[in-house]
Amino acid sequence: MFKTRHYENLHIPLWLLKDTCWMLQWRALGITMIIPTISVALIITLKSRRGKDDEFWINLAVLFWISGNSYWMLCEFFHHEEIKNYAGFPFLAGMISVAYFYKIRLFNKNGKKNIL
Repeated sequence: MFKTRHYENLHIPLWLLKDTCWMLQWRALGITMIIPTISVALIITLKSRRGKDDEFWINLAVLFWISGNSYWMLCEFFHHEEIKNYAGFPFLAGMISVAYFYKIRLFNKNGKKNIL
């Protein structure tokens, strides 16, 4: 069975390929790459949920980011520029996830400040 690290190493080239297709305006391949890229990000997020560290929140932020990024790509591919700003919602959710991650890292359960 794959460990989370294997999924992370698979995820990076998927994301790069999806964004390269976007840049080169290769619609069919770019749209096709959305499914495996988001799927692997979802698997990583779900697997990290069981972990003892707080990596879940970072992985959730990545999942939100890729979702927003994919939505933005679709808006550009299909000339819906007027609604691409809605991609800001998953981007904002990702930033909130990262902020929560650092809140957990900075403060322990007793509310005392930790050193990163």
